[in-house]
Amino acid sequence: VEDEALLSTTVPEPVRLRGVGSTTMFGINNRFEDNYPSALSGKVAPEEFHCTMSRLNSIVQKSVPLGLRCLICGCLCCCCTLGLSLGPLLFLSKRTKYRIEKFMESENWRLYNKLGLNLRLRREQCENTNLREYVVLIEFLPRMPLLRPE
Repeated sequence: VEDEALLSTTVPEPVRLRGVGSTTMFGINNRFEDNYPSALSGKVAPEEFHCTMSRLNSIVQKSVPLGLRCLICGCLCCCCTLGLSLGPLLFLSKRTKYRIEKFMESENWRLYNKLGLNLRLRREQCENTNLREYVVLIEFLPRMPLLRPE
């Protein structure tokens, strides 16, 4: 019980990076914050963080314009197709989420897990509305004490 209390006090709160773009489709914004959070100083280099965020933003920015076109076409043809024309939009949204998660998994394996950090995509409630959006969480992994016996 003491070990759990010790680990929970030494792990800081995760850093949340919300979407700051102008378009949100199915909770995925077309751009995430790329300002270097002060909580990451001493953990990861600002250049690595900016590289990661620019690659993440490029993944998202490629899918949003296509998603908007699918949404417009789907809405125009919705009556004729009984709603089936919105299927490609749902598929595109899931594929974008899958690509983001795969990218984060590779970045965690390449860099962030070695530094005691973990990138994750999480769906959270918006502050003033009932809508939910995806945010990038940067979690601090607890360090295991190496000098204590098992």
